[in-house]
Amino acid sequence: MEMFDLSLIWAVIIGFGVIMYVLMDGFDLGVGILFPFAPDEAARDVMMNSVAPVWDGNETWLVLGGAGLLGAFPLVYSVFLPALYIGVFLMLAGLIFRGIAFEFRFKSHRNRRWWNRAFCWGSAVAAFAQGAVVGTYIQGFAVEDFVYVGGALDWLTPFTVLTGLGLMAGYALLGATWLIMKSEGYVQAWAYRITPPLLAAVLAVFLIISLWTPFVNPAVWARWFDHIQLIWILPALALFCAFVVFRSVRRRSEGLPFVATLGVYIFTYLGLVASKWPVIVPPNYTIWDAASAPESQLFLLLGVLFVIPIVLAYTAWTYWVFRGKVKVGEGYH
Repeated sequence: MEMFDLSLIWAVIIGFGVIMYVLMDGFDLGVGILFPFAPDEAARDVMMNSVAPVWDGNETWLVLGGAGLLGAFPLVYSVFLPALYIGVFLMLAGLIFRGIAFEFRFKSHRNRRWWNRAFCWGSAVAAFAQGAVVGTYIQGFAVEDFVYVGGALDWLTPFTVLTGLGLMAGYALLGATWLIMKSEGYVQAWAYRITPPLLAAVLAVFLIISLWTPFVNPAVWARWFDHIQLIWILPALALFCAFVVFRSVRRRSEGLPFVATLGVYIFTYLGLVASKWPVIVPPNYTIWDAASAPESQLFLLLGVLFVIPIVLAYTAWTYWVFRGKVKVGEGYH
């Protein structure tokens, strides 16, 4: 490998983009998943207004990660898209319905209940599809000579259904802790109340997936259990963050539950990366196997290194401008 391994740099950039999208758009989707369970319509107004100023900017990371993946690792697209066409289509359809609901719910009175459903189901479908895609990546799929040779529904198995439902629960937990931080009164009290059972559901799914994974992918089992590894600190830190969520909710902290939930996601994500590294295309194609020409990677890298600081700056500025509580009867529409 060269002194400056462009493939490794791109893997870090894309990994950063993916986790930024999961963290920042995850609570948006979680708010939508929780929509049907809100106490009343005024609470739904607060929930939607809490994410209205930032939701579209959060999805910038999805575009950035997807474009970078296409330019730096084209093999991923040539294998993943045929394997995951339906899952990716469902995710994009869910995001589209959710985006439309943002624009029309506050303008429609007679049909508001239908926009509520579009917002909820769009969020739920997008979250489930993302979780199922992650599950497919964990279990692997049939690839021969850099070509996907499986069927259109191979991505949908009991294991991937579980990972899809697990990510829905995780996003709902993010949404609940976000509402703790951004709301007040009875809306905040409701968010406090639903957070512990959501946390329990996430931990239960985490345990089941951990026990199930060796049966769907023995290579992951070998990575974790062949001998003692430093990567065991990652699930330990994730569990510690989960304990902080539970304790901070009991103490009625406002910002800490959300921050600790972000920690659960970060350490779980790093654990997933550690389980598969450096494989990027199952079953055994590494980032170097999937990489484009170094000249292409370098050309794209110069543009991305210019764009990322700008995206980070306007994202931070947006969150700063719209900091504080969202109150019943107030909003941005």
